[in-house]
Amino acid sequence: MIRLLLADDQRLIRTALATLLDLEDDFEVVAQAGRGDEVVAAALAARPDVALLDIEMPGVDGLAAAAALAHEVPTCRVIMLTAFGRTGYLRRAMESGALGFVVKDAPAEQLADAVRRVARGERVVDPALAAETLAGGSSPLTGRERDVLVAARGGATVADVAAKLFLSEGTVRNYLSSAIAKTGVRNRIEAIRVADERGWL
Repeated sequence: MIRLLLADDQRLIRTALATLLDLEDDFEVVAQAGRGDEVVAAALAARPDVALLDIEMPGVDGLAAAAALAHEVPTCRVIMLTAFGRTGYLRRAMESGALGFVVKDAPAEQLADAVRRVARGERVVDPALAAETLAGGSSPLTGRERDVLVAARGGATVADVAAKLFLSEGTVRNYLSSAIAKTGVRNRIEAIRVADERGWL
């Protein structure tokens, strides 16, 4: 029996997934979470074999939750399950320790097969997304440029970003200028949008 943890902030999707996966004779959904920051506690309590994590969740995102799981519950293997087939997400998911990356509109039998293969320790990646990722290359942003763009989301001022990241305002401006140049846009709002669309954030 493969014990599963499901994490998705949309209750309807989480419930539908649980119902679908419970139909399989060799699956048992033993835990669910609606926030990324609830994943590790749920995994510690239920000891699942495989966790299916949505990328976009409140608290912390699925990528951060996957990295925390790899550290706190290393026996639990992770599949990232997302509606967003962004190539940057795939690379970051692999870096966070996830073994699988499946888009939410995949057929039910494909998802079930992915769960079984990941439970055996195999890597499973949506083939179309893998091809796009290889063709697109990696993110041109440095870690600090990414941090600054993430902190600048929602209209934060340079002063706000500087205070949050413990940087000087001049340093924040330099990182923003560099990120704007690398994304080929005119301002930081467009840089955030482009980097987000490509899965670099």
